[in-house]
Amino acid sequence: MASGCILTPRLVAGSPASSRSCLSPALPPSSSCAALPSASPAANVASGLHLKDRLKIPAFDGLHGACKLRKSHRTHESPVRRKNVGHCQTWKQACASLVNGAGIAAPAGRTYEIASMEDILAERDACGVGFIANLKNKASFEVVQDALTALSCMEHRGGCGADNDSGDGAGVMTRIPWELFDHWFKEQGKPPVSGAKVAVGMVFLPQDEQLQSEALAAMENIFAGEKLEILGWRQVPCNEAVVGYYAKKTMPSIQQVFVKVAAEESVDDIERELYITRKLLEKLALNEPWGEETYFCSLSSQTIVYKGMLRSEVLGEFYLDLQNELYKSPFAIYHRRFSTNTNPRWPLAQPMRFLGHNGEINTLQGNLNWMRSREATMYSPVWHGREEDIRPIGNAKASDSANLDITAELLIRSGRSPEESLMILVPEAYKNHPTLDMKYPEVKDFYDYYKGQMEAWDGPALLLFSDGTTVGACLDRNGLRPARYWRTEDDMLYVASEVGVLHSNEEKVIMKGRLGPGMMISVNLETGEVFENTEVKKRVASAKPYRQWLDEGSRTLPKANFLSSTQLDSESLLRRQQAFGYSFEDVQMVIENMASQGKEPTFCMGDDIPLAVLSQRGHMLYDYFKQRFAQVTNPAIDPLREGLVMSLEVNLGKRENLLVPGPENAAQMILSNPFLSESELELLEGDPIFQSSTLPVFFDISNGIEGSLQRALDNLCEAADEAVRAGSQLLILSDRSDDMQASRPAIPILLAVGAVHHHLIQNGLRLSASIVVETAQCFSTHHFACLIGYGASAVCPYLALESCRQWRSSSKTVNLMKNGKIPSTTVEQTQSNFRKAVKAGLLKILSKMGISLLSSYCGAQIFEIYGLGADVVDTAFRGSVSRIGGLTLDELARESVSFWSKGFSEEQAKKLENFGFIQFRPGGEYHGNNPEMSKLLHKAVREKMESAYAVYQEHLSSRPVNVLRDLLELKSERAPISTAKVEPATSIVERFCTGGMSLGAISRETHEAIAIAMNRIGGKSNSGEGGEDPVRWRHLDDVRDGYSPTLPHLKGLQNGDTATSAIKQVASGRFGVTPTFLANAEQLEIKIAQGAKPGEGGQLPGKKVSGYIAVLRNSKAGVPLISPPPHHDIYSIEDLAQLIYDLHQVNPNAKVSVKLVAEAGIGTVASGVAKANADVIQISGHDGGTGASPISSIKHAGGPWEMGLTETQQTLLNNGLRERVTLRVDGGFKSGVDVVLAAAMGADEFGFGSIAMIATGCVMARICHTNNCPVGVASQREELRARFPGIPGDLVNYFLYVAEEVRGILGKLGYEKMDDIIGRVDLLKLRDTQLTKTQHVDMSFILANAGLPKMSSTKIRQQPVHSNGPVLDDVILSDPEIAEAIKEEKTVAKKSKIFNVDRSVCGRIAGAIAKQHGEGFAGRLDLTFEGSAGQSFGCFLTPGMNVRLVGEANDYVGKGMAGGEIVIVPHSDVKFAPEDATIVGNTCLYGATGGQFFARGKAGERFAVRNSSAEAVVEGCGDHSCEYMTGGCVVSLGKVGRNVGAGMTGGLAYFLDEDNTFTSKVNKEIVKMQRVISPAGQQLLRRLIQAHVDKTGSSRGQLVLENWEKYLPMFWQLVPPSEEDTPEASAEFQDNVPNLVAQSV
Repeated sequence: MASGCILTPRLVAGSPASSRSCLSPALPPSSSCAALPSASPAANVASGLHLKDRLKIPAFDGLHGACKLRKSHRTHESPVRRKNVGHCQTWKQACASLVNGAGIAAPAGRTYEIASMEDILAERDACGVGFIANLKNKASFEVVQDALTALSCMEHRGGCGADNDSGDGAGVMTRIPWELFDHWFKEQGKPPVSGAKVAVGMVFLPQDEQLQSEALAAMENIFAGEKLEILGWRQVPCNEAVVGYYAKKTMPSIQQVFVKVAAEESVDDIERELYITRKLLEKLALNEPWGEETYFCSLSSQTIVYKGMLRSEVLGEFYLDLQNELYKSPFAIYHRRFSTNTNPRWPLAQPMRFLGHNGEINTLQGNLNWMRSREATMYSPVWHGREEDIRPIGNAKASDSANLDITAELLIRSGRSPEESLMILVPEAYKNHPTLDMKYPEVKDFYDYYKGQMEAWDGPALLLFSDGTTVGACLDRNGLRPARYWRTEDDMLYVASEVGVLHSNEEKVIMKGRLGPGMMISVNLETGEVFENTEVKKRVASAKPYRQWLDEGSRTLPKANFLSSTQLDSESLLRRQQAFGYSFEDVQMVIENMASQGKEPTFCMGDDIPLAVLSQRGHMLYDYFKQRFAQVTNPAIDPLREGLVMSLEVNLGKRENLLVPGPENAAQMILSNPFLSESELELLEGDPIFQSSTLPVFFDISNGIEGSLQRALDNLCEAADEAVRAGSQLLILSDRSDDMQASRPAIPILLAVGAVHHHLIQNGLRLSASIVVETAQCFSTHHFACLIGYGASAVCPYLALESCRQWRSSSKTVNLMKNGKIPSTTVEQTQSNFRKAVKAGLLKILSKMGISLLSSYCGAQIFEIYGLGADVVDTAFRGSVSRIGGLTLDELARESVSFWSKGFSEEQAKKLENFGFIQFRPGGEYHGNNPEMSKLLHKAVREKMESAYAVYQEHLSSRPVNVLRDLLELKSERAPISTAKVEPATSIVERFCTGGMSLGAISRETHEAIAIAMNRIGGKSNSGEGGEDPVRWRHLDDVRDGYSPTLPHLKGLQNGDTATSAIKQVASGRFGVTPTFLANAEQLEIKIAQGAKPGEGGQLPGKKVSGYIAVLRNSKAGVPLISPPPHHDIYSIEDLAQLIYDLHQVNPNAKVSVKLVAEAGIGTVASGVAKANADVIQISGHDGGTGASPISSIKHAGGPWEMGLTETQQTLLNNGLRERVTLRVDGGFKSGVDVVLAAAMGADEFGFGSIAMIATGCVMARICHTNNCPVGVASQREELRARFPGIPGDLVNYFLYVAEEVRGILGKLGYEKMDDIIGRVDLLKLRDTQLTKTQHVDMSFILANAGLPKMSSTKIRQQPVHSNGPVLDDVILSDPEIAEAIKEEKTVAKKSKIFNVDRSVCGRIAGAIAKQHGEGFAGRLDLTFEGSAGQSFGCFLTPGMNVRLVGEANDYVGKGMAGGEIVIVPHSDVKFAPEDATIVGNTCLYGATGGQFFARGKAGERFAVRNSSAEAVVEGCGDHSCEYMTGGCVVSLGKVGRNVGAGMTGGLAYFLDEDNTFTSKVNKEIVKMQRVISPAGQQLLRRLIQAHVDKTGSSRGQLVLENWEKYLPMFWQLVPPSEEDTPEASAEFQDNVPNLVAQSV
């Protein structure tokens, strides 16, 4: 991720810097950051001979812009104030409050600052990284040069500025080159400095001479005060000519300072003194004008960092030292950065002072807050009482990488080894780990001990580290970043994000491997020892008696049964439910469903009610919070299939001093999950060690509501403070009362938890006690997540449990169970089911943000707020994003009282009120998609009456405030014009698109009718996930009376119609994504997230998977289909860039769009997407529709598109990227007013989802997920589909009406065309309206004007498709023999060299074949490559392509291959055993729909994910192999990782198990394990192994064949239910039965 903390510089009035412009001349859209000529010899070597422009980055790839305005925010500072610090417009002003983790020295009793999510969201990135180490500790110039060469070969993993030349950052860390510096000192007439306890500081200083002079003088004073002797300052020689325009504008003066540390003897003490000195300098800098432009890249006696805002291939040209042969080092860490926030910031380049980080920390806000809480208790003898000098730890304004580096540096300087520090911060998934269980129990003990001391810094991460003596790398617990390593016989070790970054002699390589999930490799440079994973961890874990400490101090909460009988009578229960805000829907649809089924209820059609702050009805406080979710910069996790890496465990009790391990730190209680029954809570209350304190949470309104809630919160926080200081380790916040009083309503429990949590953090007491909640105000998974996210460790939902008991005890439920209508359960089981559903829901919520551990989620505040004012946020939710303001504390109190009073009504209701928040009901909450609206629209489009559409318009205009845009209206200073002068409707409708509704979720009739309608008007329909029938690509010429034998199920057709979807979607399940599908697209959409359920995968119930749907999706009829939450080839921004590259490769004529969902920070994400070469960015609102989704996801995730679109528009404009991409928006669009408002906010195109279905006949029955749609719109049942009433003309009519409405509005505003109003925020003003709850909604964020693009919307939309630039495929296709073979379907063979920069090789060739011949190519291309293939080698291969690679490959080999053959073998002269080496990377064969794959070696993680028809043989693979497989066959001849076959619903897999360890590695949820019992199965296995031997020469395969009788019994066959009756899986079939699975070999 992004790099370091900054000593933020500011522009001083009158200084040279202040007059510089942030803007460069307009750049042509086709320019490319890396397409500039490079003199780098490393680059030239890497590029190879067959294509001289090989290292050129394609147009748009890696672009970013100039300056991003950052919103100012209130902070809580220490008493010492800063002087003259303004808010930032460049990197120089980015981090003015803190300096690289250093804040203002605070006296005892100081308050601790809270991290702000706004600051955290401002910077995200990803990277390419690696290290080189000489195992003999021999320093050489060659190591440095090799690092620069490798860095150049990962340019495609980095990004560039809008000037196409300012890199996002590149750098190297090495041992200090003393020989170089001794030579310089000699030239200065001074004695050498090496070996004399000397350190070197690499410093960025102000360019302004006066400021620089002041900075140098201040530093000299600090150094003198610390008794450090300055030996000299050196201006680092640089070549400014190679620096990009934007980077040069902010380039600092780069100098080195040499200091002697005479007072310390050991290296550790010297480094600690330097660390303290740097911290003191950073604190001093905060109050000085020069400090804002000063930053230490490194200050060490061991290592030095050279970095900057440079492209990787010019780093060595910029720093002349790196060209000097005297620069020698035994190791080098290198890093290339891809930032989504594009301000040029030199300090944010990496490596940091200790780490080089590729990834993203998802839990950063919680990590920072917990670190601040920890400061009060952190001390160590090594600091000799100087702990205050090194505080605070962490800085929200710095990047996640910087903060992780800061924390790791603290641990290392406090005496931990680098390996131990990273094991503490980034622990592996040690639960459910058979190898650790059996062989390394001490490692598990280490992790168990520290899990109670340090919450994991969770997220995808490849971390390279060095302290000068040790160099190493480790991977996150999920293995979400690539990491390959190899060792040579001349004692060199290499680790890199990719293989092939160095041209190495294969004869010298003696070992090849990869880092798997949670793995580490470490080198001791002094001894030359290499420690692989378990060796490292066993050594670290054995240093302390962790097992003994745990046995002595750790406790587990004893098991306690649920209550077996009701505790309240029905009247008392009803009264409490009313008082605490329950509705009929909450009890019936949520609580009772969870109690009965043990899972969250599913619903459909999205959330179309007003935001809580806009609603006229009372809402619980939770409804103002939206869950955040991962998109692009980090992936969601799959809680269904990869749950083994997740945990809900909670540690309760005091956390002691982190810096000094000891037995007292283990004295905690462990809960298996945060859900507490009443009995379990009682056990905690009585625990003598905890000395729990129960704090009632009520507020007194007897003297009026005003101020009552604030007073109660103040008293509550004070009571909590006193209890903790008195020794209580457990605070129980409780709203339980046997004597409810009308004048004492309960404080919203979320407000109480947040207030106490933040109060204790500020006072340095938070780690002294845990917070547990006993509440009636919690019944859904979202409620639990909010409470935990704001600081609660555990929750007892006593009223929800009582509701479960009452439901089970009711006569109605008893009768339903007796009649078999619902499963029969006991009272205890219903509560257990409820808890089971909550646990599953929590895992889902954590996973959508990419978080694995509840302990990391606790206090992380992974939410954004819509509708709460500053006083509420500052009191309880400090640091959370709340951009539109909203309710004050007094207004919130009134809303709480409105519920509470219902429990004391004189007219006692007989049942709960139905608020209608989920289902529409007359008199309930307003729904945007309501029956009256549907009827009016049907009348208008079917009767084609303008007057009927006018009635529909009137209905919409008179609705209550429903969405944020309803608070706005249009204005204009122009005089109205005649609509005759306005652009025609036929032009406007070309900007319209329909939503990505999958065929399967909706019927074939609906899907095709929508597509035909959009093609008629020149708009675009979207295929959704699921492929497309090729018959739809034909233009109809056989229509008679509206019917066509080509599409006989449709009516209202016309000759010339085509049912193809212009936009073809690539979703995470990759269903139906074939080369032919891609080649026939006008636009390709990558669906990152869906508005109705962002962060989650799709799901299609088995009853909707008809035979037709199954054929299109290459799956089994009747078997449910689930798409994984993440794209398994998009774990970061550079991965997205790679998929965009893939799609541009296979279809260079199709624009690529990326679908995102609105949330705070989306502008930063969108910047990265634009730089990743996308043509279109789509912003979806939270109110989008869905065929099936958990209710909590529909209601509580995602934000309004108005906010997302506005942020995206502003950020892209500020970064100079707006002209690069078309902006599309969707979510709840219904009218021309919506279109014009969205246009004014910046949208070029407009998406219509649910309303398009309504126009074609949908009656909003809201039962899509049941397959029982009464009008056949969302059903696969033949008899219901026959009722489908729609025709394409209905939808055409609707869109023409909308376009005419737009024309009318344009005319009234005085504008002639859409181009004139797009981005014109000045045309918007606040509408005069009164909200029921508050008048404090602030729309200034939406109304902020960031300017306009330099191009019109039409020109942006009409730009040519972004290019991949020169590629190897083009060279091959330009060969006349290849061209002829494709055209004439002949056979040809060709050979070529290949390098890691050659990405997606064969993809364009496959696309060309698919475009010409579809899937019926009768020719054959035999292509042989030699070298190291770049990512996505052989992607989307078509039948007739036989590809052979001699060498090795990176990630995504065979992605989406539909046919043909891929064979990968090592060079013939290698000195390692091929079967022991990794030959291909991660996620190979993802979404493959055919073909064969043979690799002589091991594959990485997630091999054959979503494979549906391909056959493959490998010699071992990593975790999660065969995940989500729906067909095909996989054979592994070597060891595999964990979680094999998770979600595998089709196909067969064979695994050789020689050491009897395979059984524990299989996910047996779906598949069964059996020996190969069927003759046909044995035949299939043997045939594939024989083919593998024939094609690869595998000695491993040959050994198995030669000893068949010995090895056959060692194979396991994995068989999903759909394959149990096939000849290959069932022994009942005989040898003569045809093979139904295998393809011919």
